[in-house]
Amino acid sequence: MSLAESGHSTGGVTLQSLLTTPTAAVSGASDLSIPDLAEAVVRGGWPGLQEIPLRQALVRLRSYLGDTARIDLPRLDGEPRRDPEAVLRLTRALGRSVATEVSIAALARDSSAGEERMTDATAQGYLGALARVFVIEDQPSWGPHIRSRDRVRKASRRHFIDPSLAAAAVAADPDRLLTDLEYFGQLFESLVVRDLRVYAEPLGGIVRHYRDSAGREVDAIVELPDGSWLAVEIKLAASREDQAAASLVRFVENLDASRTPPPVAMVIVTGGKYAYTRPDGIHVVPIGALAA
Repeated sequence: MSLAESGHSTGGVTLQSLLTTPTAAVSGASDLSIPDLAEAVVRGGWPGLQEIPLRQALVRLRSYLGDTARIDLPRLDGEPRRDPEAVLRLTRALGRSVATEVSIAALARDSSAGEERMTDATAQGYLGALARVFVIEDQPSWGPHIRSRDRVRKASRRHFIDPSLAAAAVAADPDRLLTDLEYFGQLFESLVVRDLRVYAEPLGGIVRHYRDSAGREVDAIVELPDGSWLAVEIKLAASREDQAAASLVRFVENLDASRTPPPVAMVIVTGGKYAYTRPDGIHVVPIGALAA
């Protein structure tokens, strides 16, 4: 479930309104504090885990990953034998690198144990199996036409189907996230991507990302079947709003407008409290105020 579905978002701003009335000013507020978001990340959107004690939820999530490696993957038909411990090492490597474009080779290296090196082919096979049982879901790249000669990167960003699985893979709890804000930011980005996917699905939308060789990047591109799209930057700290806005503007200025239409809106999704529209027209929306 998304935060709106679990009742954690006030729903003051909808993705549909951002797409259909993009010039209208937004307003609303989130009831979620940063500690609340840390708990939402590690508990996840699982219906059966919403009302039980957090520690019990964390145990169940770690057990789920263990059961996936030891029971679910061996049941896949027509697949080679898989080492459950190696699969768990790979999930830990994925958990550390969630919301990044980490390569297969890097994941294989990080999943190796002692002299037992995991090959790239083995890592690729395990990733495919984890996708088949709906544990992971990559975020594909977006390839617009740009004015510069910089190359658009094609690598997908790595995500679990829910950020709580990434946290469970590395045994992270809210206390750890609050003392490791860089990693918290990765998991927060994965949480936002999860919710954007949920909100975009009824509209036929796909959530992609953008990065080029010059370092310009956009955390999420929400693209609809008619070709209209939103550019979304994701920042846990609302204080990084200006940095995110500048990044969005640089990206849009580099588009070839004759071949790629501009975004219908630019949005910064934060872990802050208030939703509003900046003087430059960029919308700032707390994840705790966003809905479909």
